[in-house]
Amino acid sequence: MGAVMGTFSSLQTKQRRPSKDITGWYYQYQRDKIEDELEMTMVCHRPEGLEQLEAQTNFSKRELQVLYRGFKNECPSGVVNEETFKQIYSQFFPHGDASMYAHYLFNAFDTTQTGSVKFEDFVTALSILLRGTVQEKLRWTFNLYDINKDGYINKEEMIDIVKAIYDMMGKYTYPVLKDDTPRQHVDVFFQKMDKNKDGVVTLDEFLESCQEDDNIMRSLQLFENVM
Repeated sequence: MGAVMGTFSSLQTKQRRPSKDITGWYYQYQRDKIEDELEMTMVCHRPEGLEQLEAQTNFSKRELQVLYRGFKNECPSGVVNEETFKQIYSQFFPHGDASMYAHYLFNAFDTTQTGSVKFEDFVTALSILLRGTVQEKLRWTFNLYDINKDGYINKEEMIDIVKAIYDMMGKYTYPVLKDDTPRQHVDVFFQKMDKNKDGVVTLDEFLESCQEDDNIMRSLQLFENVM
């Protein structure tokens, strides 16, 4: 989760200081209000009402306003495509290759599979990752690992995600990893998660395994740091 906040750390904007003179402050407020309205009309996609997003997420209206300003600064059209998402994400992992993990992460954000992420998609996922319950976070993580969105996680999907994480971390993995490390890592996890040994992990199996095994939970919490 840390990387998600890092990726969009530029979303924080400086607060304006009101004029000491009350009349000057009022005109400054009116000008800011007009500028805000103009900014909202200039983007191609306008988000849902902030009140609705406030009800749907764990963010306050003020937090949503700050997040939207930053999102719009990075993506003036009001949506972000995968290429832009990769470029933003790669800035925070300069010593590794973040392209594949950014691809998987983008698909998890793009819940409607339209090839673009709107502000609503972004802020909903961010709300879960930062302030969601354990169950909500695990369900979101399951969706990330379920690459083909068939409702199951197979071993190859899990290997692809884990390998993408290792590739992204680059030379900062210590000790230096062998090529077969991701597969070995997944073999241990998959054996524990695939309760009925049918070759796939269901959502129920995933939730149960994660919550009953401290080692799995610790590993997932470590992986959360790159989300």
